[in-house]
Amino acid sequence: MASVESLPVAVIGAGPVGLAAAAHLLERGLEPLVLEAGPAVGSAIRKWGHIRLFSTWKYNLDPASVRLLERSGWEAPRPTALPYGSQIVSDYLEPLAATPELKGRIRTGARVLAVTRQGMDKGRSLGRDEAPFLLRIGHDGGEVTELLARAVIDASGTWTTTAPLGSSGLPALGEPEARAAGLVTGPLPDVTAGGFAGRRTLVVGAGHSAANMVLDLARVARANPGTEVLWAIRGASPERAYGGGNADELPARGQLGTRLRTAVDTGAVQLLTGFHTASLETRGNTLTVHAADGRSVTVDRVIPAAGFRPDLSILSELRLDLDPAVEAPKALGPLIDPDFHSCGTVPAHGARILAQPEKDFYLAGMKSYGRAPTFLMATGYEQVRSVAAALAGDTQAADAVELELPETGVCSTSLPADAAGDACCGSPVPVTIGFATGVEHGRSGESARV
Repeated sequence: MASVESLPVAVIGAGPVGLAAAAHLLERGLEPLVLEAGPAVGSAIRKWGHIRLFSTWKYNLDPASVRLLERSGWEAPRPTALPYGSQIVSDYLEPLAATPELKGRIRTGARVLAVTRQGMDKGRSLGRDEAPFLLRIGHDGGEVTELLARAVIDASGTWTTTAPLGSSGLPALGEPEARAAGLVTGPLPDVTAGGFAGRRTLVVGAGHSAANMVLDLARVARANPGTEVLWAIRGASPERAYGGGNADELPARGQLGTRLRTAVDTGAVQLLTGFHTASLETRGNTLTVHAADGRSVTVDRVIPAAGFRPDLSILSELRLDLDPAVEAPKALGPLIDPDFHSCGTVPAHGARILAQPEKDFYLAGMKSYGRAPTFLMATGYEQVRSVAAALAGDTQAADAVELELPETGVCSTSLPADAAGDACCGSPVPVTIGFATGVEHGRSGESARV
């Protein structure tokens, strides 16, 4: 029987962070096996390929992945350019997956159904750390197989598990029926592709995803009379959603908030503040959305942009220690909980912060942030660099965590709950976690979708 050390490290998800994990593992002399549920790499990003990122290529490229690409003659995009999601896939992820080093180490159409330890359920402790991981995988066509791994990095993201519209954490009454009727869309639809012109649409959410949807709809409305745009947020004020404006070190991010403010101030967008969705009532091809305070609006479509949640169901047989509020690794949770911190107070972090009671299992990328909306792609790259070093036994490199990100101009601590949104903060200087002497707080940032 092969030793555990000879088994591959299973990486769940072939998005930017998952492929970066594979590149870092290869540099450390470890064997990665990337498992992607979708039919191709970057499957989630392909869903929002029409969205232009406000972070430049500089912040969206992983160093180990770039080194791998350059050996195949790849030329990096202009670092100051702002890519669309589709360009992240076509100009970066697809060439990366096609490199000789990664091409045979990625399996698409391979959905991980469960992760456990071989021969052990969650309750068994004796010899647990030495047992290999067992992953059960569902393939296109219905076949189910299993494979063994020495370690697991779950970078599968949160795209498939959107938060419900109901403000109490549950789907609003009537929400499942409205979704089934197609009156509630998926997250980040391409509103220019048809179905929204001349109609009344409500966007729910206070973050950058919502801002993109509101502004895209406003453009449709300018070209199509009769199109109405409504924007509902739970907070009492939209100021945090407007961002740092000219103080933001990412100009496109600052402009996003400035344009959003202008759209509201000019009446192009109708803003509903303090709107806590209680129920949805489907009436033929229209939908009436009722708030907890008695207000209601009737619209043709609702775009949900209220965030995402991690799918933890596949990990039910693993021993995890998660923050009870945001469902991130317990040591990370208090640093990213939007009720108490903006993303500007999140320090750079790596394997030690992400470690679980289940030895050699790590949540990475957006999934590591659980329900918190303060994740940036570059943060995930540093996470998996550190994790790869830890798995290779290089504790010193794993602990030397550094991250350089741009200021937003809106960072603060002790935020009230109604001010928490998916703001994106950053720091102009590198930040290092020194585990022997404590943590020096720096700033990290937001979603891979922005």
